[in-house]
Amino acid sequence: MTDLAHIAAALVAPGKGILAADETVATITKRFDPLRITSTPTSRRDFRELMLTTPGVEEFLSGVIMHDETIRQQTSSGEPFPALCDRLGILAGIKVDNGAKRLALKDGELVTEGLDNLRDRLAEYRHLGAHFAKWRAVFEVSDHIPTRGCILANANALARYAALCQEQELVPIVEPEVLMDGSHTIERCEEVTSEVQQAVFDALFEHGVYLEEMLLKPNMIVPGDESGQQVSVGTVASATLRCLRRHAPAALPGIVFLSGGQSDVLATRHLDAINRTGGARPWRLTFSYGRALQDAALSTWRGKQENVSAAQRAFFHRSRCNSLAAVGAYTSFEEEQVSPTASFAAGWH
Repeated sequence: MTDLAHIAAALVAPGKGILAADETVATITKRFDPLRITSTPTSRRDFRELMLTTPGVEEFLSGVIMHDETIRQQTSSGEPFPALCDRLGILAGIKVDNGAKRLALKDGELVTEGLDNLRDRLAEYRHLGAHFAKWRAVFEVSDHIPTRGCILANANALARYAALCQEQELVPIVEPEVLMDGSHTIERCEEVTSEVQQAVFDALFEHGVYLEEMLLKPNMIVPGDESGQQVSVGTVASATLRCLRRHAPAALPGIVFLSGGQSDVLATRHLDAINRTGGARPWRLTFSYGRALQDAALSTWRGKQENVSAAQRAFFHRSRCNSLAAVGAYTSFEEEQVSPTASFAAGWH
């Protein structure tokens, strides 16, 4: 195995997943505002430090995706964030895309930008301590979008990004997200996700990307949040696995699901059901969650130092539940087990 293949495999080690803490300043500010947390470089650092310094959380986290601001910051004790991750045995990663912009002549469709100067930026991030990177493409869904042009534009950008990552000795996480915003059915979600995933892997092949040295970060197959369609956890699991079996090559070491706006508990239940569903699968299936890992901790913390221990307990609990789901061992009983003390990690097994 190459060094990149070892890193990719480590990111999907059994019972471990990735914390996506790569929100832009604008996005994290929108999450802070309802809780009356003033968004500053210090407050954003404090929240991310709270999560990464939660006692024992390294048992459940293999990696953390950072924003450009965070990877350059130090903790309150003066330790660079990548050094903190190394000390804990958590791999540091970095978001490198510049966000989704309007796709010219394609009404209502988006393409992710950020390829300009990407080679140089990747080299700098590797010097700062990153081991992997992430690029997100988003696809809105209706009866007539995404168009083939939008799918191909984003697939090509994802493949170019992934090739540059491997050239610069970083593991690429390839994230084609079919959004759950909208009134589309679960059947339409599966149709679009199938087309998107096939186009992405075709582009990766054309660009010579080594599948053993990357990870896929897809959406689960769920109905649109305004559809009113009620589906079971098992239906989501079956549709998600069916799509992946048709399009995700066996050479991939693992697949790290995004939560995509699902509630934290539902995202955990879906991941658990996917891992319990029968049939052979060549890849490990785990999580790379943002809000679904962070929300309980953030609403508990509220920017106040006196709430740090309680917020860390909430983060530890959510991380542990997803760790169990990643091996198909999560239950409602486990959901109810919240550790009561600040030194919760020591005896929590």
